[in-house]
Amino acid sequence: MKYIFAFLILLSFSSCQITETINLNSDGSGNIEYYNLRDENSFAQLGRQDLRYEKFRDTIFTFQDYITKYQDTFVRFNKADQALFTEHANVKMHIKTDPVQMENFNKVSLDFKKIDAIPDIYESLGLANSLKENYPIHRKSYQIKCTFDGTVFKRVFTITDPEKFEKDKKEMEEREKIYSKYKIVQSYTLKYFFPKKIKSVSNEKAILSSDRKSLILEVQLSDCLKNPEITNLEVILESKDFQ
Repeated sequence: MKYIFAFLILLSFSSCQITETINLNSDGSGNIEYYNLRDENSFAQLGRQDLRYEKFRDTIFTFQDYITKYQDTFVRFNKADQALFTEHANVKMHIKTDPVQMENFNKVSLDFKKIDAIPDIYESLGLANSLKENYPIHRKSYQIKCTFDGTVFKRVFTITDPEKFEKDKKEMEEREKIYSKYKIVQSYTLKYFFPKKIKSVSNEKAILSSDRKSLILEVQLSDCLKNPEITNLEVILESKDFQ
């Protein structure tokens, strides 16, 4: 089951538009949202299944809902896994599949008090599937960590399992060769909103808004998967927000 899930992840990443949005308040609280929209034209080129076999689904739930609903499964996991599930308890998830309107997306979001204390919402849906289906947790080979002290915001990508990361990277490169003949939409966009004006940003590809209180960084998903450090950011805000 975990290998099927991994394949679906690769297929999804090969035909999607991912947007990560963060809204930060001056006290360090805020909201983070991960939005994954499947590009139907790209998915069609890759040989998707007949839409008649896709069922309409539009469901919104929290991870705690899953912990409660699948409590019998939850208690079968070891203490470390249970603790990981609990870390995601307040994460909200919205999954929609509409074969008629050709709409397919998943949205994961979380309100937080301090961004450096949030769980990795990129793995929330995978963990929810593990809990529901009672199969081993699919461990990632990397970690994305954000920090904010009121003036400096950092987004840092760290490889936690080099061997697995290189293996996944090679698989993605091989898959990219297969997909190179298609016109595939693969975008990965960061949209960050800050409580004060931006003084400087480390990534030269980041585009600042006219009021300098937000930025957008867009890269090709395939480039990001091969060289994820390109999404690293250090944003320094003005000490005072002069109008």
